[in-house]
Amino acid sequence: MIGQLQKKLIQPVEAAPLAVFRIFFGVMMFLSILRFWANGWIEKLYLEPNFHFTYYGFEWVKPLGNFTYVLFIVCAITAVMVAAGIKYRLAITLFFLSFTYIELMDKTTYLNHYYFISVLAFVMLFLPAERYFSWDAYKNEKLRAKFIPAWSILVLKLLLGIVYFYAGLAKLNSDWLVKAMPLKIWLPSKFDVPFIGDFMGLEWVHYAFSYTGALYDLAIPFLLFYKPTRKFAFIMVVIFHVLTRVLFPIGMFPYIMIVSALVFFDASFHQKIIEWIAKRLKVSMALFQNTSAYQPKGIKAKFATGVLVIFMAFQLIFPWRYLLYPGELFWTEEGYRFSWRVMLMEKSGYAQFKVVDTKTGKQFYVDNSDFLTTFQEKQMSFQPDFILEYAHYLKQHFTAQGHKNIAIYVESYVALNGRLSQPYINPKVDLTQEKESFKPKNWILPFKDEITGI
Repeated sequence: MIGQLQKKLIQPVEAAPLAVFRIFFGVMMFLSILRFWANGWIEKLYLEPNFHFTYYGFEWVKPLGNFTYVLFIVCAITAVMVAAGIKYRLAITLFFLSFTYIELMDKTTYLNHYYFISVLAFVMLFLPAERYFSWDAYKNEKLRAKFIPAWSILVLKLLLGIVYFYAGLAKLNSDWLVKAMPLKIWLPSKFDVPFIGDFMGLEWVHYAFSYTGALYDLAIPFLLFYKPTRKFAFIMVVIFHVLTRVLFPIGMFPYIMIVSALVFFDASFHQKIIEWIAKRLKVSMALFQNTSAYQPKGIKAKFATGVLVIFMAFQLIFPWRYLLYPGELFWTEEGYRFSWRVMLMEKSGYAQFKVVDTKTGKQFYVDNSDFLTTFQEKQMSFQPDFILEYAHYLKQHFTAQGHKNIAIYVESYVALNGRLSQPYINPKVDLTQEKESFKPKNWILPFKDEITGI
């Protein structure tokens, strides 16, 4: 059975779907970078703040001052190079490194689809995406191949399937299914949306959206894999993501998911897309119509397939790490990020920090706006790792000003999915004595309610 599976994974398939995926991925990433720049978010999110929240283990990743613009330029240029297949190996490597560095510069900007792009770019490091309909293949006849191993395309399908299916599993909880939260909070504010705005305040609509969203995420990977339902599934992908784009400000993510879903279609469909592009670029397709097949061999092949197998296994296991932590996931958020949990919470908080001289007993309160932007303060107020990192930053700041024997406490309250706010962090714990780690944060106060489900 293992032998048959290996044969299916390495059997030659047409390279057109991977080429189309490379083109659309590069174009979408270029447009995303342009949009980010045009909206002034580089300056607002990375240059204006005096302090940046970092990821555990990546504290060394910081904005580069005005050179941050250079980082975005590199990311944009390499995205175009990826789309065109120009020096593909160098381009996708630089794109992955630059985009991931941008993502890691400030935890405040974390979004699932940023992580998704980094994951896709990492996978593409090991795919022969430059072998067909690329500048590299145009210039180098030895590089051209109309056929590539089946796993080169299957790995992208599996990754998209994981994203959707895990997003669906995450919705199988009592807040989402029983209380229609947080859609019951968000949808009524969309009353001004043309045609459907009048329905957004109706309770049955909130539940319809909740159940439809969960069923869609759970079913769509299988419907896309199965050829008889593929066209219907893609129509659903378009409707779902266009609707979410209309209702929620989630940037380019809906469009990225729509074009990514095209990879499930047969090679003949992608060949038509390539021929359409070639006609407009006045590129002769005769150059790419050889019947050669690319099949990596030796150490290079073993390394690439080994890395991808381990990486995909990691993607399957890592989202379940929350089971190692006590308490309610939505409350503590320990194991929440990087697990394809999309739009499941409406959380708001209040955090007042108190600086105490442990010898004299003198104390004063911190005005968070002196150190954080409005957006940073909002995100910090309900995420425990943010609160801890900010407390340590305050200690460093006030110690540098000459204050000694500093202890920092926080009085905090958090409201989750429409509930009344509850005390969040133990106000008796000196946060400067706590260290960030993968261990449970026992200074987070218990959640005074229960959310059942996965």
